[in-house]
Amino acid sequence: MQSFWAPRAIPYYPARIHPALNSLTDEFCGTLARLIAYVGTLALLAIFGIHLWDLMPADEANEPAAKAGWSLASRSSPAFAVSQFDSPEKTFTYEIFRHPEGGRKDVLRWAAQGEKPAAELEIYRPGGEFSPSGPALAEIAGRMDPAGGRELEMAGVIDSKFGPVTLLRVAGNGDGARPCLGFFKRLADPNLQISGWSCQGETLPARRAAIGCILSRLMLLTAGNEPKLAELFARAELRRASCNATAASGDWMTDTGNPLLRGTF
Repeated sequence: MQSFWAPRAIPYYPARIHPALNSLTDEFCGTLARLIAYVGTLALLAIFGIHLWDLMPADEANEPAAKAGWSLASRSSPAFAVSQFDSPEKTFTYEIFRHPEGGRKDVLRWAAQGEKPAAELEIYRPGGEFSPSGPALAEIAGRMDPAGGRELEMAGVIDSKFGPVTLLRVAGNGDGARPCLGFFKRLADPNLQISGWSCQGETLPARRAAIGCILSRLMLLTAGNEPKLAELFARAELRRASCNATAASGDWMTDTGNPLLRGTF
């Protein structure tokens, strides 16, 4: 009999996936499932952590600096000036402070070399931080007498180109050892507050006259984007009087001796 050699048969899977591909697919699906489970676990942990963070009490001490108070604005340009100050031998400083909520304070001070300031003028343009019930007079008292901590009482009223201005003095001093007078004027339109103090003058009339002169000589250098501020100073210049006239404007209603106008704030 004659034998015939036939080629070895090769397996053929016309309708099925190769077993190697099946193994690779199973491994890929398993890895993907584990990855999804891992990511899901991380997401749950993140949600749980955020929930716990929201439940924690707020720590005001660690709030961002956006809620900080006043800061020195060294790059801002002066907006006001006082012409012909009566004490040319005194040094002059001009500082500008800004608040994150929009307020601005222009502070002018005069002092002899190496001595405490003899006079101060602050022009405050409030922003969102302003509160009508805020302790404005207490702040003036602290500026007048930083170490005293005493309250202020009325010391009369003087007329100025901005209208009547309230005068203040440290309660209990009368015409005594500390010859300083404070002053305060608030305007509604534009929203503006002018305050300060002066230790110039040996007598009460002289100190009243010194404050009157400071206010009379206060000038606006630039109004920026505040046309009402420019209009205020333009109207005020029309009412400007000499320093002597301002000092002599007191009468029985504005004199410090009137007991009906005296009181403690």
